[in-house]
Formats: sequence, structure tokens, C-alpha cells
Amino acid sequence: MFDHFTSHQLILPDATIHYRIGGAGPPLLLLHGYPQTHIIWHKIASALAQNFTVVASDLRGYGDSSKAPGQEGHVNYAKRAMAADQVALMRHLGFNKFQVAGHDRGGRVAHRMALDYPEVIEKMAVLDIAPTLAMYQTTDMAFARAYYHWFFLIQPFDIPERLIGADPAFFLEKKLGQWGRDRSAITEEAFGAYLRCFTPETIHASCEDYRASATIDLQHDAADLQAGKQIQCPLLCLWGAKGFVGQHYDVVAEWQKWAAAVTGFALPCGHYLPEEAPDETLRHFTDFFNP
Repeated sequence: MFDHFTSHQLILPDATIHYRIGGAGPPLLLLHGYPQTHIIWHKIASALAQNFTVVASDLRGYGDSSKAPGQEGHVNYAKRAMAADQVALMRHLGFNKFQVAGHDRGGRVAHRMALDYPEVIEKMAVLDIAPTLAMYQTTDMAFARAYYHWFFLIQPFDIPERLIGADPAFFLEKKLGQWGRDRSAITEEAFGAYLRCFTPETIHASCEDYRASATIDLQHDAADLQAGKQIQCPLLCLWGAKGFVGQHYDVVAEWQKWAAAVTGFALPCGHYLPEEAPDETLRHFTDFFNP
């Protein structure tokens, strides 16, 4: 699925990060979301690699990256820790500055990365998300029903782990079907890769990811917002016109609270933009990241 890419592992002090790299040109880091892996980029990675050095990695806790048990306060799955992994990866590859695109959870990692490493991130794209703090602060019935997993996955260990673990394939299929608007867009090969990695360890780690987002991540975000800390780089927002985020939020306006240079576009799809609308996603990436 990733023609002319090579796969590697980077061992860090508290995590091992799996990634693929391919292409030539300015570095572009691609980050996936829940409950997927770097495979979400398979339809556009090779095309991007014609103009960029593309790095598609698995976040800690996902895919073939390491999945350590959660620590007290969920600190090892805070977006600050997950962002630090990815900066360390890119520095290991010799990239002290780079551009980043993040879908879903990967967008939240990119958000934290841009705040913590403003000298590193040159441009950033976030796909089908509004800022975490805004989504929690404006929770209403519509959000709670559409994003029930935000409240389910944060329940104490090991309630969600046991319930999801009873039938992981059922949960994965239902989640992908609920958020997307074209299930056929997720190929059987891609679904097989997601399911292979949806192990008990991943289920626990992903719950810790969400537990961190409802606790320590909110503290970090609120402190930055109160201090007036802003994203310094240009920011592109893309969202699915048929999905919940684009219908429930003024996505550009929400991100303008965090960044001065924001542009945004709706794509004709549901949540999984790189798989449901790969041509449109590729076009916007090429225009925005312009090598």
C-alpha cells in the first residue's frame, strides 16, 4: 500500500515508534487517528512522496508502536508526550523543521506539537476536528450522542477495555461505519491492518489516550489559552461535509481562537478524509504544503 516506502522502528526512552518513510523533498509528517494506524494515508502517501519526504508514523499506543500501560494521571498518553515522540522521530531523521498533518487524534497531537515546538512546525493541517477544549466545554446532547466514545473510553480501567475486548472486530467495524459515510472507502486490506493492531494492548492504550484528553490535556490547553499562547504557523482545517464536526462547529472560527493564519474547507465525505476523499485531500495538501 506504500509503494517505495521503507518501514522502521525508533526506540525512544519510554516508547518505540513505528514509521514508514518515502519520497524526496521537504519533510511532511502524517499522523493518524482512532481507531486506526498510519495505514489511513495509504491512498495518498505515494502521490505525496513525489514532492515530499513523507513520514507516516504510528502514535504511541497504536499500530506497531509500543503500548505501555497507562501511568498515574495518564501522563504517558498526554498529547505532550505523544507530540514529543514525533518531534524526536523527525529529529532522528535529520529534520529540525517540518510540516505536519494530523487526522482525528493525530490532529490533537499536532495541535500540542505546534504549541510546544513553535520553532519546529512550519505548517500544520488538522483533519475533521475542533479543538479538544472547545469540544468538551460546549458539550451538549448532540455531541454526547455522536461522540459517546469520548465519555465511554475515559471510564476507569478496566471497564471499556473489557467491553471492547469482548468483541474487538465488532467494535472496530461499528466505529468505522458510524463515523464514515462510505464504508467501501476503507479497503479490506486496510481494515485487516487496523484489526490486526486492535489488540488488548492497543485497546488499553487508546483508552489512556482518551483519559489523558479529558484530564491532563485539558489542563495544558487551558493554561496555554489563558496565557495567550498561539499556534504560530499557518493552519489548514479540513473536515467532512457529511460528518458531525463540520455540521456542529464553525471549524475555522474555533481554530482562529488558537491561530492567526487559518484556512479551511469542507470535503464531500464523512470522517475519514484520506480514505473517503483522497483526491480532494491530496489536492488541498499539495496546495497548502506546496514544496
